[in-house]
Amino acid sequence: MKKVDIEKLETDAIESAPFLGSDENNANLKSADRLNLPNPPDDKQQPVKPWVHFVAGGIGGMAGAIVTCPFDVVKTRLQSDVFQAQYKSAAGVSKGTGGIHFISRSLLHFKETFGIIGNVYRQEGFRSLFKGLGPNLVGVVPARSINFLTYGTTKDIYSQVLNDGKEAPWIHLLAAATAGWATSTVTNPIWLVKTRLQLDKAGTKQYKNSMDCIKSVIKNEGILGLYKGLSASYLGSVEGILQWILYEQMKRVIKERSIEKFGHINESEKNTSEKIKEWCQRSGSAGLAKFVASIVTYPHEVVRTRLRQAPMENGKLKYTGLVQSFRVIIKEEGFVSMYSGLTPHLLRTVPNSIIMFGTWELVIKLLS
Repeated sequence: MKKVDIEKLETDAIESAPFLGSDENNANLKSADRLNLPNPPDDKQQPVKPWVHFVAGGIGGMAGAIVTCPFDVVKTRLQSDVFQAQYKSAAGVSKGTGGIHFISRSLLHFKETFGIIGNVYRQEGFRSLFKGLGPNLVGVVPARSINFLTYGTTKDIYSQVLNDGKEAPWIHLLAAATAGWATSTVTNPIWLVKTRLQLDKAGTKQYKNSMDCIKSVIKNEGILGLYKGLSASYLGSVEGILQWILYEQMKRVIKERSIEKFGHINESEKNTSEKIKEWCQRSGSAGLAKFVASIVTYPHEVVRTRLRQAPMENGKLKYTGLVQSFRVIIKEEGFVSMYSGLTPHLLRTVPNSIIMFGTWELVIKLLS
């Protein structure tokens, strides 16, 4: 049998394709390969088991909720019409006024937020800063577990069935919408109880605890009373959708920059500092995405709080539906009231998202 000269064949192949012989061209080719390949092997996400999404989401949600609970209490009170009059009076602004002074105070002054936290601490005690944390955790853990589980699972299903296994912004949109709808429907009663407890002032308490609140709502408002504010929650899914889309796009940019720097290498080949840097970038992206989404969609938060609060006026419910609530609030308090509590909301949700998504990513790495 005739022996084949492998070295000669390789040399002939290179000579027959002279453009490969240049180091400069080789570098350009590698660069083009990194930038232009639509679906390189390493760009495909490794499938994550559904239970991993479920566990990671719950742990991330719990960590974020505990750390940022005081801001949640302040935000809920500022959104309530009961507390609005008190804070506006303290700020020297009459009801219905939308002056520049009040706007700057309510939207921009972080100092005021911490002042309110101080007042709650002095007047009602340290535990009042964590009012509603129990039902909040009872809500957050399953809510985040359901959300991350549904999003991760449906994203894989939609991409496989509708887009030949490839991810795209519209796939993220569909998955986020499905996750938002499922989460809102399952957990609305828990959020209603949390809101009622946070607005239950010391000295005029209506509810002894979470169970007492649930019994009172069912007795006085019926089982459907537990689903007040659900329409606003569905509207609030827009925030989650926008956040997921922005987060996924930012992650893609981070990954592309990593590919430009290192090429298509396995995660295990990167050093520890690079892994930490990318994890911090992804966590920060979650916070930035949440910031943008919150600014755009915040008014629904105020409406949802008012609907869950269910205040009475002349023997009738003051807020009876989504559109009606928007009209009443804007008519009586001005459009600026649609952003009441925005500052503590951002102080809570932005770091909450950083902690939650960062923990989610970390737990997925550990469990996978």
